[in-house]
Amino acid sequence: ILGALIEFTAFRSIRNGSRSSQLISAIGVSIILQNTIMLTMGSDTKPFPKVMDTTAYEFSNITISSTQILIMIVALIFMIMLYFLIYKTRIGIAMRSTAQDSAMTSLMGINVNKVISITFSIGAVLGAAAGILVGIYYNSVVFNMGSSMGLKAFVAAVLGGIGNIPGTMLGGIVLGLAESLGATLISAKYKDAFSFIILILVLLFKPTGLFGKKEIEKV
Repeated sequence: ILGALIEFTAFRSIRNGSRSSQLISAIGVSIILQNTIMLTMGSDTKPFPKVMDTTAYEFSNITISSTQILIMIVALIFMIMLYFLIYKTRIGIAMRSTAQDSAMTSLMGINVNKVISITFSIGAVLGAAAGILVGIYYNSVVFNMGSSMGLKAFVAAVLGGIGNIPGTMLGGIVLGLAESLGATLISAKYKDAFSFIILILVLLFKPTGLFGKKEIEKV
């Protein structure tokens, strides 16, 4: 409901405007949401309810916990469900059609406003699921916990190719490995910087991402 409400109030009126105005609106919504939570819930870190007992498993020199396994399984299930929704259902076809040409989609009798509202709602659901998984992992939540993760998610999407779900998933894995290796080999202080270094390199040498394709517009 919140996702659909944000789309209606902050994005619908500027949908056909410039990309910069949409970006500024998105940043503004993010600031409003964070400060609303801070004012109503407080700025201190809150404990997250314990969902399961954590058990560590060792494979050679690799240690993985049961919590990490749970997070990977749940994330994979959500990504498979999202892929199926977008490519195998009627609403998924409508979403892809709207993304490609909203005017022509509207002429074909599809309610574009409804499709976009559903898309925002799905995004909000996935964001909430991600927040819960992060809370389970760190056993805590804080009002601005999504800021840096949202930026890294954007980097992963650009790295894998905007609009490519398997590519974005692989981009997230590559980004995580790059951050971990960089923190180990160089310094943990610059862990977050590696994400933006990767983003700059991708934009410079392969703007479409690892699995993105150049769109050829036919006249």
